[in-house]
Amino acid sequence: MSNRLSGFIDYIADRGLQVHSTRVRQSGQLWGKFDLTEDKRRVQHSISKSFTCMAVGLAIEEGKLTLGSRLGEFFNNNTSVNGNLEPSLDPGNITLYNLLRMSSGHDSPPLWADERASLKEKDWAKYYMSLPLDRKPGDIFTYSSGDTFMISAMLQAATGETVRDYLTPRLFKPLGIENIKWESSPLGVTLGCAGLSISNEELSIFGQLLLQYGLWEGKQIVPESWIRFVTGKQIDTKGSPDWAQGYGCQFWMCTHDAYRADGASGQLCIILPRKDAVIAVNSQEDRMQDIMDAVWTEIYPLL
Repeated sequence: MSNRLSGFIDYIADRGLQVHSTRVRQSGQLWGKFDLTEDKRRVQHSISKSFTCMAVGLAIEEGKLTLGSRLGEFFNNNTSVNGNLEPSLDPGNITLYNLLRMSSGHDSPPLWADERASLKEKDWAKYYMSLPLDRKPGDIFTYSSGDTFMISAMLQAATGETVRDYLTPRLFKPLGIENIKWESSPLGVTLGCAGLSISNEELSIFGQLLLQYGLWEGKQIVPESWIRFVTGKQIDTKGSPDWAQGYGCQFWMCTHDAYRADGASGQLCIILPRKDAVIAVNSQEDRMQDIMDAVWTEIYPLL
């Protein structure tokens, strides 16, 4: 089995790509694996966003939220800062759908990691709501971890549970993923946008769930219609080849008719419906397009 990944292993070694672990599943079976070091739990960075998206789908199914739910329904605007805003620039009018597809209307997205680390305001939702928008939400993609944090905060306000606790019986437990650690805000809101720690093996299991459109061991644990919706293109993007294919709802579109969850430093969960395959990668590497190129060159043709 390991020999199937020999070309991939040589490719990443020749280019000095710091890939720690790779899992390839096809037709529900483990097709190939590679571990440079022990496949322990690592922070998955923005792959966390795709898990948060699953919580949203479940909350919508339960009638707790809709795509049209607005931030203003759950959080007050800081009017002392906002003053009399045009309605189009009022963060209270940002919808859940705007947040999911990263079109909230900020030129400089709030609540990046560095800002979160230094922010004196402990109520991050209050801080987000104090910032007027630069443009009307809904038209232009701007990648924003702050948007995903607000999705997490909105879900907690709607359900009474953190995203972590909400997903534990509904997603993590059915998948056999236990004792989840997920970073939270100073007020206890699951970070949502980052901070989830799982192993690459566990990530590949999540990918298999996506490939099966939410069906797991005969039970539909996430609505099929939701997974089809969020993993389809919702808005245009720009960038290198695998970042210019468009964005769904907390998922990136890829070349090769694929889509993925991804996180900084080379955390990747690539879903290939036409190949009935999942490729999960954990790394410590900023050259993420290079890792994608290695996948397309050395793994994809063999599937």
